[in-house]
Amino acid sequence: MRRYAVVFEQGANNWAAYVPDLPGCVSTGRTLEETQHNIREAIELHLEAMRKVGEEIPEPTSQAGFVELDAVA
Repeated sequence: MRRYAVVFEQGANNWAAYVPDLPGCVSTGRTLEETQHNIREAIELHLEAMRKVGEEIPEPTSQAGFVELDAVA
């Protein structure tokens, strides 16, 4: 099993997601939940397409986290 980091960004009218270790693997949705569902499907399709054309599936290397700040200057 591979575990890919996904970045979720909230826009003015929707959500977007991308996978740093899979360039070009992106998705959107009206809600965060819809976007989570869509990016899972996008990852599966992206990896399937890579396999079909004989491309090597990259190992996940990106990590995501949070940095907390007491105050924003």
